[in-house]
Amino acid sequence: MGGADRIAETAGRVLAGWARELLDRQPSWIGEVARAVAVLGERGADHVGPLAGVPADAVEDARKVLCEAGLVPSDGRLAEGAARAAVLAPLDAHVLSGLHARAALLLSDAGRPAEEVADHLLRLPSIDEPWMPGVLLEAAACAEERGAPETAARYLYRVLEVDPDSIDIRVRLARVLADTDPPEAVGLLREALAPSVDVRTRARIAAQFGTTGLAARECSVALKILEDVLDALDAELGPDPAPADRELRTLVEAVFLIVGSHGRSTIVATRKRAATMVLPEGDTPAQCQKLAAMGILTAFDGGPPEPALQQVLRATASPQLRLKSWTLINSALVLGFADRTEEALHSLDRVLRHGRKNSAIWTYALALSIRAVLKHGVGALPDALADARTAVRLSGSERWSGTLVMPRLALAGVLVDRGEAADAERLLAGTEPAWREQYVWTYPRYLMVLGRARRALGDPEGALTLFRACGRALAEAEVHQPAFLPWWMEAACVLAELGRTKDAQEPAAHGERLARQWGTPRVLGLAALARGVATPGARGVELLGEAVRELAASPARVEHARAELALGKALLSAGDRREAREHLRTAAGLAQRCGALALGQDARDALVSAGGRMRKLTASPLDLLTGMERTVASLAAGGAGNRSIAQSLYVSVRTVEMHLTSVYRKLGIAERAQLSAVLRSSGERGARARGTAPPSGGQD
Repeated sequence: MGGADRIAETAGRVLAGWARELLDRQPSWIGEVARAVAVLGERGADHVGPLAGVPADAVEDARKVLCEAGLVPSDGRLAEGAARAAVLAPLDAHVLSGLHARAALLLSDAGRPAEEVADHLLRLPSIDEPWMPGVLLEAAACAEERGAPETAARYLYRVLEVDPDSIDIRVRLARVLADTDPPEAVGLLREALAPSVDVRTRARIAAQFGTTGLAARECSVALKILEDVLDALDAELGPDPAPADRELRTLVEAVFLIVGSHGRSTIVATRKRAATMVLPEGDTPAQCQKLAAMGILTAFDGGPPEPALQQVLRATASPQLRLKSWTLINSALVLGFADRTEEALHSLDRVLRHGRKNSAIWTYALALSIRAVLKHGVGALPDALADARTAVRLSGSERWSGTLVMPRLALAGVLVDRGEAADAERLLAGTEPAWREQYVWTYPRYLMVLGRARRALGDPEGALTLFRACGRALAEAEVHQPAFLPWWMEAACVLAELGRTKDAQEPAAHGERLARQWGTPRVLGLAALARGVATPGARGVELLGEAVRELAASPARVEHARAELALGKALLSAGDRREAREHLRTAAGLAQRCGALALGQDARDALVSAGGRMRKLTASPLDLLTGMERTVASLAAGGAGNRSIAQSLYVSVRTVEMHLTSVYRKLGIAERAQLSAVLRSSGERGARARGTAPPSGGQD
């Protein structure tokens, strides 16, 4: 025990002894009032008299005595704290539980909210009155509604003590634990899947097991359960089920596709099963989930994008869409592949709002990770960095942190582009192989990000090995989506840098085949970039020019900067120094604006070697701000007050205050009055560093 703990313990003993001595000197009814006040707390002050068994006027007299003695505050209420503990310390457990039982009954009879009553029931050694489980169930519903799943779980655990064989309570408890303690939730659902359960109930439990199993990493078990349930439903329902039964079966199919599309060993079979399914209309919640799940599998086939887009857009536009589902996450992934990033981010924002409101930590951290990847893909590195770090922090504090790998993969990817490859490699070393290697979404991405880190750290051969391993993993899973993880572009660039342009043509050709099928500007630009670095001479320059044009028309700003850099270097090798400088300067400016510091420095070094001039690239303070921080800072610098900013951005005043605190810290200022000048000067310095405002003496 530390010194602070010993001091607190000693102070508590002293206060308890003083309180006991004080109450021993008073009439017994004053002690009864003090104990009633302590048990009821702030919310039960109106019921002190009935609990203490003294008249209302005596309660007031007792409160005056206790206030004058300093045992209770001036309002006569005792909340949680040392004084409350001191008053209750002399009571044995039996007497104290009796007080809480009487308090619960008083509050219940008075019509107080269920959670106020349930808080007293939680303190009882057993729930032994017939009315108590009903109150706890009502309190759990209230807690779940206000986004307090852990509180709801505490209430439900007490009900489960009364009825340990209740399937309904187990399923309900598993639902509230799905995001905060997925392994526990899966265990409850497994116990609920008894052979004696009827097939319809079993189907609903299986669907819940499937989505919870993704968080608990029980995908193979979930798939077997779902497959068995689908067979049982077919046998029970026949070829023409009633609408409710049809919706139930669709739900089980949707979850089967969602779970099966994650596993490296299951995605191929899942895709084949999906090919035999009827495409739903999207008129019900289950149909929306199934449409989006089929959309991601269609996108993985590689193109063209229209069928997959139609599926996810129909799912997300449906008025029957439920926010707490995989529909929006799968839709966001497909939209991101198709260069429709704003729509993808909108879908994820809906998931994040729902997750924040309901304290759905696992879903929230996952959605943040995916949003970080999407923002990274469009060159918004400060925003991506903020999202990824938040996701890592949130998931890292949970018991299941080791099973959610995406936050660390997203953060490592951003760190590489920010010139912090060594930090990225250390972060990746902390991911558990058992969790990252089983899944299509994590294992190839791990290989890709680690390969990029190795390349940045000066190990091109190691990077090449990892990129090729990424390609093999995707081929084994039959994932042909070129925008997912373009390992072939990375491999071609490494081979070209090693002088092995002939070897680079193989991955470049592979990427071109995939890109032509999918056909979006991003992948067409990446394919042209890969072919350009693999092709010597004028034809290579021509292909790199095509890459620049395609990527400039896409949302992929960092890749656009990479193409400008590659074209500038190729022109420099061809002897066209003036044209080379233009592209190298563009590359450096793009990279600086994105926050891709490593790429920007590479472009600047190449520009200087080509005879150009540019100020040394440093991270402008503005580049450290997220998009929301920039918006809040701009409004504040313009004279808007916190409440006005909050209203214009539809956020709370507290959120505005938090953003401004972060802005002050990043910009190195202490007060609002400095904001306008710092923003102006930082913007001017950033413009000069990017080459958009020429320094004294020009740049050429």
